[in-house]
Amino acid sequence: MGPEALAHVMRPLLDLFPLQDYPDLLLGIEGADDAAVWRISDDLALVVTTDFFTPIVDDPYDFGAIGAANAMSDVFAMGGQVILALNLLALPENLDPEVGARIVLGGAETVRSAGGVVAGGHSVNDPEPKYGLAVVGRVHPDRILRKSGARIGDRLVLTKPLGTGLISTALKRDLADPSDVSAAIASMRALNAEAGRLAVEHGASAATDITGFGLIGHALEIAGRSEMRLCFDIDSIPLLAGALTAALADCAPGGTARNREAYSAEVTGLDLLADGWSDVLFDPQTSGGLLIALPPAKVDGFLDDFGGEATLIGEVAAGSGIELR
Repeated sequence: MGPEALAHVMRPLLDLFPLQDYPDLLLGIEGADDAAVWRISDDLALVVTTDFFTPIVDDPYDFGAIGAANAMSDVFAMGGQVILALNLLALPENLDPEVGARIVLGGAETVRSAGGVVAGGHSVNDPEPKYGLAVVGRVHPDRILRKSGARIGDRLVLTKPLGTGLISTALKRDLADPSDVSAAIASMRALNAEAGRLAVEHGASAATDITGFGLIGHALEIAGRSEMRLCFDIDSIPLLAGALTAALADCAPGGTARNREAYSAEVTGLDLLADGWSDVLFDPQTSGGLLIALPPAKVDGFLDDFGGEATLIGEVAAGSGIELR
């Protein structure tokens, strides 16, 4: 669902559940953060989220593992730890049950690797397979990562390269290089748990995970909630191998156009982009990385501790919207 349609669907709930009537609901619909947070005590809050989607890869186990990593990502993006999860599974009646078993196993082993447990779930018959999780995590109420805390001068770090939507679409059209698909699957299966933990440890000002609204859409959430401008150095933004090739081959998924239509007006510098790059920046990601705003003095420590593919891609400035340079 596109951002404008989603906002329309959710708008009636704002009047039904105003935050002031629920003092223990630290984050809910009004906050537009990555998950809901409910305070249990002075030192414990629950982080609750859910996500599911249709297959984007061929192998059932990989589909389950990616679905679980994607669903848990909201907990990690808020600095939380996963406790338990419930399966959300839809399968055609005529599908071999072993396919469902492999999907669920991929998800369950991924949840276990994050320190959580799968404690049940729900299944329905559906002509198109779908899988995901409802997830419960835990976080200290004073250590929640939000979208609203970015400050002038903060540096922006992205912990995974972009391009999963483009490569998944190229795969569906038999245009993807197998090695590029393998790298994209590995990226999507990788958990954001360590990135979230280190973001808290290194005093991150704000964070979010990059999923269906693409880098631009989710960055605008930080910009809007923080009342700041996010500036990205285009040459520093990391891409999965094959992502730009897929963009140039017109393999952008449908969500790319919706994201571009919804967010372009708030972005300056789009005219600077080389061919294909617009599709990359608006590409809806599955199980993408975290976008983290860090004080300048904390960036090197975070990058050294995290390692991997985390990349410094820009900074926070006064103003609003997104600037590409």
